Amino acid sequence: MTTTLHAHSSSWRRRLRNAFINALTEIAAQDDKIVFLTADLGYKLFDDFARRYPGRFMNVGVAEANMVGVSSGLALEGLRPFVYSIVPFATMRCFEQIRNDLAYHHADVKVVGVGGGYSYGHNGPTHHAIEDVAVLRALPNLVVLSPGDPRETEACVHALGKYRGPAYLRLGRAGEPVVHSGPVKFEIGKSLLLRDGGDAALLASGSLVATAAQVGELLAAQGKNCRVLSMPSIKPLDFAAIESAARDTGCVVTLEEHSIIGGLGSAVAEHLLETGIKTKFKRFGAKDAFSHICGDQAYHRAALGLTPDQLAASIGAML
Repeated sequence: MTTTLHAHSSSWRRRLRNAFINALTEIAAQDDKIVFLTADLGYKLFDDFARRYPGRFMNVGVAEANMVGVSSGLALEGLRPFVYSIVPFATMRCFEQIRNDLAYHHADVKVVGVGGGYSYGHNGPTHHAIEDVAVLRALPNLVVLSPGDPRETEACVHALGKYRGPAYLRLGRAGEPVVHSGPVKFEIGKSLLLRDGGDAALLASGSLVATAAQVGELLAAQGKNCRVLSMPSIKPLDFAAIESAARDTGCVVTLEEHSIIGGLGSAVAEHLLETGIKTKFKRFGAKDAFSHICGDQAYHRAALGLTPDQLAASIGAML
């Protein structure tokens, strides 16, 4: 199967935030226990949810740690909260609350972080989100999802609506292209095949899924047929797909807009080493450093060698 990028007439589908709230609004209609908390974000974006479900939408103000604590109390009383803020503030500012109030108690709360990677590029390292997966992946009981396009986001929200337990949903911010041509069938712990091939396997998560699809096309034009897998479920991982990709191709590459330490690449490397499968392996992502440049998301990606052309050249050289 080959997947290419698709345009869509509805502008909201080009934004993961809009895909998220539309999917949440849908599942909330089926489950009156679902409530939504925001830390003073999402003006206009959440108006429809608040109008449809009065009393189930709460703006707690700029108090993210308190928001997570409140959500834990709501969950322990039988409600099913989704909490929302910018990634660094939804995760690292609230780490102790997520660890002690959610993960430890296996509280049925979904933490939603918007702006993964360099989505807030101009705002500097305080708003960059390149450590969140590493931080939260270490917590017991916590599912970590990072969808790659609006359709994957919808599928992840519906999957989380059925899942009972704490989870982290990592979103981009705006302008994400639609990678899948139709609705996505997704299960927590499973990957999604975008393109098949035997020369290498490109495993991508989040905002670099669309990039990986483009890299696959560029390499195919050079006669190198690569398997491209979207990995929306970072914890738990699709171990079977990873092992198959390594055995079938002999070359595994991970792509993520996150530090190469502790994210998808680290998780894949850990598993491959423990299985003893011999394969070439390379991680592409953010370096182990804070950014000292000022620029938008595209500018940061180019500085890190994460554009489709740069990645195709680097991976092509490996092959």
